[in-house]
Amino acid sequence: MIVFEFIAVALGVAAIAYLVVALVNPDRF
Repeated sequence: MIVFEFIAVALGVAAIAYLVVALVNPDRF
């Protein structure tokens, strides 16, 4: 299913973005 692949990619990008934000702004977490 393309929908599940799209969701998986979206979750992967969100996880990477979350890690980048956590590294750049450690005081927020």
